Amino acid sequence: MEEPSSGIAKPRVAITYCTQCRWLLRAGWMAQELLSTFGDSLGEVALVPGRGGAFAIVVDGETVWERVRDGGFPDVKALKQRVRDRIDPGRDLGHVDGASAAGAASDGQDRA
Repeated sequence: MEEPSSGIAKPRVAITYCTQCRWLLRAGWMAQELLSTFGDSLGEVALVPGRGGAFAIVVDGETVWERVRDGGFPDVKALKQRVRDRIDPGRDLGHVDGASAAGAASDGQDRA
């Protein structure tokens, strides 16, 4: 997908989910989280029906999460970080990236 004014292609995210397992709601929620966080930085977020326990998230042809390979479903923090690392590595995700380990250790607060 292209941005009309610049002709630069924006990233496409595809979330493949198992229809037999009824994972549509989970896939839709993850799509919503990505769109809320990355907004206009994404060209498309597609939900792709699959079967046989499939659950994978692919950014521009590169798998960033696969349920079997990665041991289950991603939490939203991990998902956003992996997508960010693929489309805009320098981007700060604010509270999703959390405080530095030293800051968290010094006050005993878990900010992740």
